[in-house]
Amino acid sequence: MLSLCLLLILFLLAACGNLTVQTSSSPPATPSAQGTFQEYTLPQANSGLMRPTIDQRGRLWFGEMGHNLLTSFDPQAQTFQHITPPHGKAGIMGIAVAPDNTIWVAEQYANYIGHYFPDKQSWQTYNLPTVKNGQQMLPSAPNDIALDAHDNVWFTELNSDSIGMLDSKTGAIKQYQIGAKKTVQTITPYGITVDPQGAVWFTEATSNRLGRLDPTSSTMRFFTTQDKSDVLMEVTHDQHGNIWATGFTNGLLVRLNTQGKLTSYHVPGNKPGGIYGIAVDPAGTVWITVPAHNALASFDPTSTRFTTYPLPSADAFPFGLVIGKDQTIWCTEAGSNKIGMLHAAS
Repeated sequence: MLSLCLLLILFLLAACGNLTVQTSSSPPATPSAQGTFQEYTLPQANSGLMRPTIDQRGRLWFGEMGHNLLTSFDPQAQTFQHITPPHGKAGIMGIAVAPDNTIWVAEQYANYIGHYFPDKQSWQTYNLPTVKNGQQMLPSAPNDIALDAHDNVWFTELNSDSIGMLDSKTGAIKQYQIGAKKTVQTITPYGITVDPQGAVWFTEATSNRLGRLDPTSSTMRFFTTQDKSDVLMEVTHDQHGNIWATGFTNGLLVRLNTQGKLTSYHVPGNKPGGIYGIAVDPAGTVWITVPAHNALASFDPTSTRFTTYPLPSADAFPFGLVIGKDQTIWCTEAGSNKIGMLHAAS
């Protein structure tokens, strides 16, 4: 059975296809491109594929929330390896590769940050505090995860409305409360990234705000889109310091430049729905998953043009996305239970 978190995401992304498009910046019409796709089917059905990442050996790593697994895929051998996390509860959603090629994960239901050592096939886990909601005790629910240059692990906490930081050298955990007052399941911080200057950026799954945390001063700033109905999801940055985020609403792609100017772009179409996964390649092209179009799409920031790449499998529901060293674009297909790989035409 797929997790409630995944089911909610799928429902919201599909439902957003019925919203009316409101454009803040009008891109040219979207051309379609074929590229070259390859798809790899998971050995088990209903895997509940989550965000992917790629290690230095070219292996793809992702959580399977449908089977309580951390999974790696070797493209050269075309083999899958399944790892059961310690006392896991089918909650691996956030994932990141460290410089030493070890894997960090956020297990939101078991309420820990996990560190997996592939060469040793061993785990180390760091338990997070619980939060009180009335008479109920809830996990902090770490969702997305990102690493900084000082070996700190940053993560969003869905239930505790906080940003968490784990010092991987000492094991110490620090929480940064987002709201002026302590809240539970109100702000719902979701995506996270750390920019080249070390600032931590995050989205809120219940609002149109993009947040910035300064780790040195522990202060936060917030940037809002023009449309109050916008709901931001995944977030990343490019090499120039621009922050990019996807949204549940109206095929929304958001850019915040280094001067603090926020611009909204929308995937053209009558029912673009929500977009989810996002990554920026070395050339500065922004790549996204567009589930309602059953496609991946690229966005050229200079021409503000979207180009779509339809997936071969029907109802694939492309979810997370990551870029390989050889400029291949990898995505998890939550609907077709496959891993997709695109070689885009140059």
